[in-house]
Amino acid sequence: MQAKKQRRRYGALSTAVLAVVLAALVGLNLLADTLERRYAWRVDASFNGVTTQSEVTREVLRELPYPVHVYALFPRGQEDGPLLELLTRYAAASPLFTWEQIDPSLNPGLLTRFRAATEEETITSNCLVVWCEATDRWKVLTYDRFLGSSYSAEDGEYTFSSLNYEGPITAAVRSVTAGGSTRVMMLAGHGELDESATGALTSLLGANGLDVYGFTLRTSEANLQPDDVVAVLSPQRDLTDEELSQLMVFADAGGSLLLTCDFTDRLAQMANWKALMRYYGFLPLEGVVIASAEEPATCYQNNRMYLIPAMEATEITQPMLQNQTDTLLLPGSRGFEIPQTADAGLTTDVVLRSSDKAYLRDLNDGRLSLERQENDAGGPFALALMAWRATASGNISRAFVLGCSSLLTSGDVYAMTDAQEFIVRVMSFLRKGESMDLGIVAKTALRPQLSPRSTFPGLLAAIFLPVLVGVAALIVLGYRRKL
Repeated sequence: MQAKKQRRRYGALSTAVLAVVLAALVGLNLLADTLERRYAWRVDASFNGVTTQSEVTREVLRELPYPVHVYALFPRGQEDGPLLELLTRYAAASPLFTWEQIDPSLNPGLLTRFRAATEEETITSNCLVVWCEATDRWKVLTYDRFLGSSYSAEDGEYTFSSLNYEGPITAAVRSVTAGGSTRVMMLAGHGELDESATGALTSLLGANGLDVYGFTLRTSEANLQPDDVVAVLSPQRDLTDEELSQLMVFADAGGSLLLTCDFTDRLAQMANWKALMRYYGFLPLEGVVIASAEEPATCYQNNRMYLIPAMEATEITQPMLQNQTDTLLLPGSRGFEIPQTADAGLTTDVVLRSSDKAYLRDLNDGRLSLERQENDAGGPFALALMAWRATASGNISRAFVLGCSSLLTSGDVYAMTDAQEFIVRVMSFLRKGESMDLGIVAKTALRPQLSPRSTFPGLLAAIFLPVLVGVAALIVLGYRRKL
């Protein structure tokens, strides 16, 4: 009888202890869940740390001047878990950062509200809208902005290789809260690339805090300022003498120019346009640069008009060379003379160049073949150049020229190469060295291969945990047998 009472008391006590333990566990779980949501205390267990913030992001969030709200446009059940977890970490780092998930099919009014920004920033599912109400500025981050590809010279193709949520989001947060930004003035009126052709470039510049405007030199709408960057992208007609004079006044005041001239542009008939380039030591050549058949690594999939240029170590490219983010693609490029000597007030450097065995084909000679002809000039050729010009007024004017506008404007080139980083660094140079780059490195998207060392912790856990449970069971059974 006494033994039954002891067992009954033990059973009641065990039940009570179990109930208390379960209640405590439930309470701890709710508390941990609340703290996790509010303070983002969840450990980033991903192999590439894709949801871990950098110090750069934390500094940007600490210095936010205005509230920022992010709409994550994902249908229910189709969320990107790591991306939403990263947004939670942003919100935990600053009370001025908030976000919410919206199913775009259930809130079409939101799409209409932000679609009016630009035609290039079309809002669809699986994207983010970063909005600052105080400045009424927003940025649309489509999913391809987070993905990166790399080129394999051995395989001759591009593969998905990197993932970067943090860089585009932090850049967009900084951009929408900026009180003002450098203007990029796109020249029109001479058959230059229009808005439909430059949409990808406009979106990229906007995402990095630059305002893009179209203008002509024949009206008073220009009102160019020394801090502006004037972009002249592949014009088809020459500048008038008056227009050239206006651009020279802008340069003399310290203004910067971004120039492109494709190999199809008829520069031979545009004396003023060539004079503007000569002012910075840019000497364009007629024809298209062709890679040598002996150097397949210098072109894309044996298409010898699609050049993979070599980067020279310059202010623009040095960080890219150090980080090995130096793959670019030029689908048909004009060449320039390698600068030799310049006057005392001018410095011109090669940024991108062809290989020594490349050659220049003038397709106007009546021969449609890309094979090298007897009179074709041999390389190397400059494919992109940068310049500093000390002006008569004592200012410094900067310029950058590229022989292939597709590097700046093609979304496919953006996705396949490191073109976006290159463009951002070019614009930083033209903005008098003011950095636009946050220095947030993309995370590898490919899980590293397993090795005996990498599997050891898992094997240890797989063996240790069952043994631990077995030992605990033996202890409990031994105790119960004594009762």
